[in-house]
Amino acid sequence: MVSPGSSAGYYREMPQVPPDFKISAATVHHVPVILNFIRKLAEYEKLSHEVVVDEDALRKFLFGPRPAAEAVLAFDGSQPVGFAVFFTSYSTFAGRPGLFLEDLFVEPEYRGQGIGKALLIHLARIVVEREYSRLEWSVLDWNQPSIDFYRSLGAEALQEWTQYRLCGEALQALASKSPASATEQGG
Repeated sequence: MVSPGSSAGYYREMPQVPPDFKISAATVHHVPVILNFIRKLAEYEKLSHEVVVDEDALRKFLFGPRPAAEAVLAFDGSQPVGFAVFFTSYSTFAGRPGLFLEDLFVEPEYRGQGIGKALLIHLARIVVEREYSRLEWSVLDWNQPSIDFYRSLGAEALQEWTQYRLCGEALQALASKSPASATEQGG
C-alpha cells in the first residue's frame, strides 16, 4: 500500500526538500533500512500483523538473480528518510509496460517537506525514460490525506476497477488443480 503520511497543510504548500536531499537506487546493503520502512508503513496502515517479510526474502526478491521489484531511498544527507518499492507491469491495451508503485513511505518528521512528491517525480521520470505507459498504485480507502495528495498531482482513482488477490490456502488450492479440471463443473 502507498502512503506519504499526513500532515496538516501538507498538500496545499510544497516546501523545499532538505538542502542535502537526494534519491538513489537502493542496494543490497540497504536491506535492513528497507525492512524497517516496510514495518513502519505497515504500522501506519494498521497492517503490521500482515508483515512476514524478512531480510533474506528482500535480498532474494529485490537483489537476487531475478529481481521482482526495485527500490529507491530518499536521503537527508546520509540519513534515509523515505523509500519507494516498485515493479514493472504490462498493459496489453497500451502494448507497453507500466510501473506499479507497491510502497511509498516518508518518516513522520520529514513529512510536509516535499519528499513524497519528490519520490513520485523520480518514479514518473523512470516511467518516461523507460517509455512505459503509466504509473499506478493502490491506496487504502480510509487514507484521505494520501488520496487528496494523489489527486493534487493529477492522479485519478479507477472507480470501474476492483482489485482482487489470491493468496494463502486459496492460492495453494488453485495451484494444486490440473488445468484439465477447469472444464469440470464448478472447476
